[in-house]
Amino acid sequence: MRAVVVAVALLFSAVFAAASARSAERWAELPAFPPMPPAKTSGMAPVNDIKMYYAEYGAGDPILFIHGGLGSAEVWGRQVEDFAKDHLVIVADSRGHGRSTRSGQPFGYDLMTSDYVALLDYLKLDKVTLVGWSDGGIIGIDMAMKHPEKLTRVIAQAANVTTEGVKSDVMTNKTFSAYVDAAGEAYKKLSPTPNEYDAFVNQISAMWMREPAWTAADLGRITVPVTLAIGDHDEAIKLDHTERMAKEIPGAKLVILKDASHFAMLQDPEGYDAMIRDAMAGR
Repeated sequence: MRAVVVAVALLFSAVFAAASARSAERWAELPAFPPMPPAKTSGMAPVNDIKMYYAEYGAGDPILFIHGGLGSAEVWGRQVEDFAKDHLVIVADSRGHGRSTRSGQPFGYDLMTSDYVALLDYLKLDKVTLVGWSDGGIIGIDMAMKHPEKLTRVIAQAANVTTEGVKSDVMTNKTFSAYVDAAGEAYKKLSPTPNEYDAFVNQISAMWMREPAWTAADLGRITVPVTLAIGDHDEAIKLDHTERMAKEIPGAKLVILKDASHFAMLQDPEGYDAMIRDAMAGR
């Protein structure tokens, strides 16, 4: 009898340990957004038909970090802290996101890309390395197609080039849902229209239903060096979609981020920053 009790106890212990390990997997957690360092300069740039929030840090070769949908520049705290040591780092809030305003004009990736091109002109920056996450990565690919003269290279994480690249169950994923909730709370604190989150989400959701919609021929015209990164547990973007992008963009490099999800910059900042530095060094 004692042997049976011990065996059952060991079984429960093993099951509990396995469950604890699964719950502790970093790719299943959404870390808090890290604090942003003090900016060297910041302001609201008049671009197109909006006012766009931006901030600059450090000095050196410029890197522009572009956040994902519903979010803001606040997601890049760890990256800003690291890269501002040896680069000029620029972050901004995309149209309607964070502190930036929006207009009644329908959201579209070409429009959002033109906002960032106008911001670079406003800041008198000729070329940048563009690091984009999710929607930010899509904007980077759009800029590589439409405004390659503005780019040294693009590093796009968790981007898609057609709507078919998005997983159908993304909105039911626990980690992704936690991000949507966190983004909503941040919007209330940062936005000049804090009570209009639902209207903003409706506007941008209309874009997500139809865009992006680029063909292999579109991607084949890209001449800018491109690195495509995706977490091995990404909740939103299909791995085979990213693999196809890497084949269709000339010379593109594919990087799989280990034990990371859509939110790799928060879950593994050291590995994420190393990926960026490798891409910048051509490795």
